[in-house]
Amino acid sequence: MTAEFTADWLALREPADAEARNRPLVAMLLERVRAPLVVHDLGSGTGANRRWLDPALPKPQQWVLHEQEPDLVARAERSDADVRVGDFMMLRPEDLLGASLVTASAVLDILTKPQLERLTHTIAAAAVPALFVLTVSGRVQLTPSHPLDSAVSDAFNRHQHRNGRCGPDAVAVVAQAFRAVGYQVHLAPSPWRLGPHHRELTEQWLRGWCAAAAEEDPHLELDDYVRSRLDDCVAGRLRVVVHHNDLLALPGNRP
Repeated sequence: MTAEFTADWLALREPADAEARNRPLVAMLLERVRAPLVVHDLGSGTGANRRWLDPALPKPQQWVLHEQEPDLVARAERSDADVRVGDFMMLRPEDLLGASLVTASAVLDILTKPQLERLTHTIAAAAVPALFVLTVSGRVQLTPSHPLDSAVSDAFNRHQHRNGRCGPDAVAVVAQAFRAVGYQVHLAPSPWRLGPHHRELTEQWLRGWCAAAAEEDPHLELDDYVRSRLDDCVAGRLRVVVHHNDLLALPGNRP
């Protein structure tokens, strides 16, 4: 399992994810779905997406959790869910028969363009709404600023494209694919706003952000940068905005 998807990391980021989610998009979704609901959650991890959406959606609900990491599946709250262990990229339109919603959190950016287009076509063939949240946009703002901020950000974004992954381009790819098959697409920001009360998350995010940048560009000398930024974090001076986007795709041409 990669470090970015350990249960501890997912638990650490869950409160910031909850604060960042775009609620107006959920309100728009509620105008189009009716109970009883069957919700397919892709890359469900430990179930954070379900924990947030469950209270917001009408009852009754049936959740189908798709996750290929056994360690994460074991941590999920799934007593009344249908858990399917495996690669959700293997889904076919018939697997979504009767579905009311397909959703995923912080997943799109790790997929390639062909994978995203295939997933979009599978969902569209089943004529199901989709809500994809917390996809990185490639923009990060740190206060106070530092001369190396832009270089680290650029290197990190290049790292996000390794192995053909879409990284920060993922939302644009999915939006275009859904529009091409007649879906109405709505986009909205969902930024993390990290400050002193997110100290542990900020520290872990910063270390991972810099490690990926250094891996992508070994000429970057980041030891002093990391120490300086961690000192700012410990002192309560550091503020970070990590920009994400949420996407709601609705079948047909109705707004």
